[in-house]
Amino acid sequence: MPREHGATAMLLIPAFCAAILARQWRWAEVWTLGAAWCVFLAKDWLIVLARQRWVWKEFHLETTAARRALIGSGMVLALCGLCLVRVWPLWVLGASAAGVGGFMALTVAMNVKNRQRSTLFQISSAVTLSATSLAMCLSATGAIQPWCWWLWLLNSAQATAGILVVHSRLERRIAARRGALESGKWGPAHVACVVLLCGAWVTWNWWIVAALLLASAGYLHELRRQENVESLQMPLTRVGLQALALSVVYSLLIVAGLWRTY
Repeated sequence: MPREHGATAMLLIPAFCAAILARQWRWAEVWTLGAAWCVFLAKDWLIVLARQRWVWKEFHLETTAARRALIGSGMVLALCGLCLVRVWPLWVLGASAAGVGGFMALTVAMNVKNRQRSTLFQISSAVTLSATSLAMCLSATGAIQPWCWWLWLLNSAQATAGILVVHSRLERRIAARRGALESGKWGPAHVACVVLLCGAWVTWNWWIVAALLLASAGYLHELRRQENVESLQMPLTRVGLQALALSVVYSLLIVAGLWRTY
């Protein structure tokens, strides 16, 4: 299982939301989910092989396991790709493969250079992972429907806000250890919450309004409690589970809103 639980949720939740909103079933959805999962898992194994090639000076036993796992996932990915050839237009399949390959190369390079915690890189990763909704919609309906663009946008906005809030917690924990914690300080995470509130102000659907208000309220509450030194000692696992619960409820509200609209 992958170690990044937040990234796993960003990959799977939009895909399942799109599968629900498609209102129909095709086997291509299984191949799409399988391909996305194989690519997601292969990332970690490629990072191990890249570190063995350019970083580590001695041979690591995990390299052999990573090489075998990568071969296995590559075979499954090839099978899923062959099945999708009958459903997706060839140019879409080729463009998707090129885009995924390029982003995989960027991900490996960022990890090898130990820059994987870059805020901009993580936000771009969230937007990319949320695009599983587009792939699932294409597999289920044969085209990317108007509601799917909204689903991708809304999931990406919520994921971006969540990433900024987590980075804020990490920065405040470091500041607290140095005795330089500032209360009431605004940052990018606060701006992201304001963007969600603005989205709730201009949207047309009460379910989506509720989702955006819930997300912004939850993240503002998290930012508020980050001003407490004791709260900053909360285990990150617990914080992650709370964020995951918020994401699930948010996505359910988004699905309800788009279902009623489209």
